[in-house]
Amino acid sequence: MAQSSRRNTVEHPDPRVLRCVRQAALAGLALVLVWPAMRGSSAWIGWLPLWLLGMPLSAWWALYRFRLPAAWRTRRQGAGNRQRPQARRLRHARRGTAVRAA
Repeated sequence: MAQSSRRNTVEHPDPRVLRCVRQAALAGLALVLVWPAMRGSSAWIGWLPLWLLGMPLSAWWALYRFRLPAAWRTRRQGAGNRQRPQARRLRHARRGTAVRAA
């Protein structure tokens, strides 16, 4: 069977876009850590750490097409081989219920 060429190629994001997103994430991290006012919320845009740190980090992850880190991928593939035993109903012999009328 021929595998898809999409799986065989490792896609790398554009370095210019990656650099901008990385700088935005690091600047947001610096603002949230250094300036206490940036840990609050704004009436216009809401919770500031989401926009200063969360969104740039999710954009950075999206540039890599939401791939998991290599350590997580190998751990997850190893866990997929194990199967949990299926629960079974135990049959107990009922004592005293099967009394026949003589």
